[in-house]
Amino acid sequence: MILNCFSIGGLKSTNDLQQVLDEITKMDPSFDLESFIRYCRFIVIPNVLEAIVRGDLRILQDWCHEAPYNVLATPLNQIKELGYISESRILDVHNVDVQMGKMMEQGPVLIITFQAQQINCIRDKNRNLHEGDPNKVLRVTNVWALCRDQSEMNPLAAWRVLDIAMMPSEQWM
Repeated sequence: MILNCFSIGGLKSTNDLQQVLDEITKMDPSFDLESFIRYCRFIVIPNVLEAIVRGDLRILQDWCHEAPYNVLATPLNQIKELGYISESRILDVHNVDVQMGKMMEQGPVLIITFQAQQINCIRDKNRNLHEGDPNKVLRVTNVWALCRDQSEMNPLAAWRVLDIAMMPSEQWM
């Protein structure tokens, strides 16, 4: 879904972003891109990432459309069913930016990118390491599509994750 938003040369992306921003401003005249980036940095991203590492499906369901929720919930449900324990942690989130916008049938969509530093560690019932490394910091590049729910009048409750991509790489310290 995210790949559909890219175009060669970037011209279409710029025009799409302006069209999306205009549409959002029609729904919410107080919308400001810098405020939106801060909202993502301090509200949306921490809530979603913390829900993922804690396995909190209720919070994920509040913040995500059905498709990304199902993608995220499947491994979290498997962890719970096996009795595994997540000791994963989010250490930092930085470089949050809006890359582009796209009008879609769900409504206006803004594509955000950011970096997260995190530790991924899953242990089995006997506390043996099953996945990850409790001493290894990963740098995870995130690309999320956030959709503005046109029926929600409260701008703080109107944004939900429509698509999500996470690309981890080892952090060099």
